[in-house]
Amino acid sequence: MNDVSADPVDRRRNLRLALVLASVAATFFIGFVVKMILLGKG
Repeated sequence: MNDVSADPVDRRRNLRLALVLASVAATFFIGFVVKMILLGKG
């Protein structure tokens, strides 16, 4: 019963969720860095 999370489908779902969240975080971080660079030059 404890091996439900070991299902390959659940792992794929969790991996996809992790990738989406990481992409969103990376996008915000890159946007923040670009903003700081542009404001620094201005």
